[in-house]
Amino acid sequence: MPIPYGRQSLDERDVQAVVEVLHGDWLTQGPAVAEFERAFAAACDAPYAVAFSSGTAGLHGAAFAAGVGPGDEVVTSALTFAASANCAAYLGATPTFADIEGDTWNVSARTVAAAATARTRAVVPVHFAGLPAPIADIRAAVGPEVAIVEDAAHAAGAFTPDGPVGACRHSDMAVFSFHPVKTITTGEGGIVTTRDAGLRDRLVAFRSHGLSAAAERDDEPWLREQHVLGFNYRLTDVQSALGRSQLDKLERFVVRRNEIAGRYREALADVPALELPPPAPAGSRHAHHLFVVRHRDGAPARLALYERLRGRGILVQVHYVPVYRHPWYARTYGYAEGLSPEAERYYAGCLSLPCFPALTDADQDRVVAELREALAA
Repeated sequence: MPIPYGRQSLDERDVQAVVEVLHGDWLTQGPAVAEFERAFAAACDAPYAVAFSSGTAGLHGAAFAAGVGPGDEVVTSALTFAASANCAAYLGATPTFADIEGDTWNVSARTVAAAATARTRAVVPVHFAGLPAPIADIRAAVGPEVAIVEDAAHAAGAFTPDGPVGACRHSDMAVFSFHPVKTITTGEGGIVTTRDAGLRDRLVAFRSHGLSAAAERDDEPWLREQHVLGFNYRLTDVQSALGRSQLDKLERFVVRRNEIAGRYREALADVPALELPPPAPAGSRHAHHLFVVRHRDGAPARLALYERLRGRGILVQVHYVPVYRHPWYARTYGYAEGLSPEAERYYAGCLSLPCFPALTDADQDRVVAELREALAA
């Protein structure tokens, strides 16, 4: 049987949570959404969480809440999914890119500061693969006037000495994704955490057409007025019930992902062709949404390894091409290959191995055996 690089882990409790909502009175905009938001906020040690229809929608909402608009620049990592940068483009701002550090595959205060200008309105640091980025250092580098929106799509369950990712102790907001390959899932969905009640209110309005939360006029008590141009980015009660059930398993899922990562590290430590991913520093925990290895010989060797493994049913994947190399970014902003040398070096050899809680030791041993055989071929 093929082994994917990632997949959801569902059980009967998840199914029953969804069934209960289907038998209830609310399918959307009901109590399950608020319950999920409260529980997720508590898990992150944050006062507020606002659910969205996807992590991408959450990034869009967070950029809006931060006041991003035409004429602004938004700095994000060159190494990420395009949504981390698209949220700026949606609002008429210009996405710009910070390179990664070779020893963390994350942006740093140094690389963000090098990419920032007087027009920088916000920074979107990415916790790549689930390794926490240095948010406190980035805050010190950009100052209090620049909004920081953590792209925590990979990092549910990760923590640092400052607390869980999503606590927003040095950032304004943090955005999570609940796509099926992420640590917990709602099918599609996302959530934004924050410590600021004003940002919470702007997020809530943005996800629901820009409408006021309640009627504001005594002479028209039914009237909810649109104050800003928002979107229909609401998460349903069906999805929220699944998310709430999944949240109960978050700790177990992250522990298992770290066990899998540890087994890979031990099994591949003597393979000179591969660079293994950076571990979490002392006092922090990696969420290991991905376990990425990098072929030291670069793109041709990585392609051969990719094709051989997939031909043997090991469905490895590549995360990610540097965002600025997408054709739309090249056409729209004139970005060219070579903008971020460390991200380019990483991309030339990276390969994501299967890593998800339901991966058995036997299946992981098969992955390692096939990988070693492919490298020896």
